[in-house]
Amino acid sequence: MTFQRFANRVLRLLMSLVLDYEVEGLENLPEEGALIVVQNHMIFIDTVLGSAFIDREIVGMSKAENYDNPLLAIFFNLYGTFPVRRGEVDRQALRTALKVLKDGKVLMVAPEGTRSKSNTLQKGKDGLSYIAVKSGAGIIPLAIWGQEKLWHQFRRLRRTKVKAVFGMPFVFEPGQGKMSREQLAQMTDEMMYRIAALLPEEYRGYYSDSSEASEE
Repeated sequence: MTFQRFANRVLRLLMSLVLDYEVEGLENLPEEGALIVVQNHMIFIDTVLGSAFIDREIVGMSKAENYDNPLLAIFFNLYGTFPVRRGEVDRQALRTALKVLKDGKVLMVAPEGTRSKSNTLQKGKDGLSYIAVKSGAGIIPLAIWGQEKLWHQFRRLRRTKVKAVFGMPFVFEPGQGKMSREQLAQMTDEMMYRIAALLPEEYRGYYSDSSEASEE
């Protein structure tokens, strides 16, 4: 058994103790092949929560600052995450992400790039759209909500109600010629609108107006 599978079993046990969670749409996840799971990001453990539901080998991106803590760095390395430097084009992270997908694994990413202080969707970053087009991998949107109340409920010795919904898969097609920044931005917005559609209205934030969504 890999460390990740063992860790996920422990996580699911812990989650059953502190969370009252419900998961929908697991049947949308393919059993094999390159896959990108994109999710909203409200608290530190969002990616862990999302990963625990998926019974496949997962590789996640985590901000480089997390690796400054030696204990966290050891756990992240064992679990299978890799660092990404925010606010710049991190070419090493891009190469690692493409290698993960080439190997037919699951890449889990929060396109917002950082936690939302308002607990609503922020504008997504365009780097992931480039990875999706370059790899040709399928994309699954994942929305999780309720976890923002975890610490408050924990202090009151109450379980926190959390819901996770996996949406339908989709693929970005590159079209003709080199991709423009405008095209990447449009792809990013479409990806984020897919996440927004799975969330209750009060969590949709920047992507509240679904009429702006496009499938071009």
